[in-house]
Amino acid sequence: MRIEEYTAEELFRRLNETDECESLEAKAFSSDSPHSIMETVCSFSNEPGLGGGVILLGVAENDGDGTRYVVENIANLDKAQLDFATQCASMFNFPVRPEISVEQVEGKRILKIFVAELPAGRKPLYFKNEGIPKGIWRRVGSSDQRCYEEELSVFYNREEVAMDCRRKG
Repeated sequence: MRIEEYTAEELFRRLNETDECESLEAKAFSSDSPHSIMETVCSFSNEPGLGGGVILLGVAENDGDGTRYVVENIANLDKAQLDFATQCASMFNFPVRPEISVEQVEGKRILKIFVAELPAGRKPLYFKNEGIPKGIWRRVGSSDQRCYEEELSVFYNREEVAMDCRRKG
């Protein structure tokens, strides 16, 4: 089964059993910055061969009782979805259209967000205000990592990279 086919409840259980992984990320609605959440969107969109990933928005790391993650309740789901979709449409070099669904986990409402991997011809996705390569993020294990100029060949053939670097230089 592909990651996006699991319910939020199943993915939440998986988080507490094994932790985040290359295709599953928990983000606290109350405390994670919008930029941090968008870095994960960028990473899932860009990483070659990943197929995308799921963000559980409204799930926070737990410092307390030995449970890895706890569920927050997102009070204003309509606003949360609107804000998220607007950021995906406006922060990058072109709009990202994730699949967003409202699901309940432990009786609380969260957002399950599937971000598909982009086709090779649309990569790399990057933050408009940061440009290439600084605004490109990749998924490495369970982390979002900034892309370096030396890695751009993953997205372009070497001749295109050389031309782009000459234009900037």
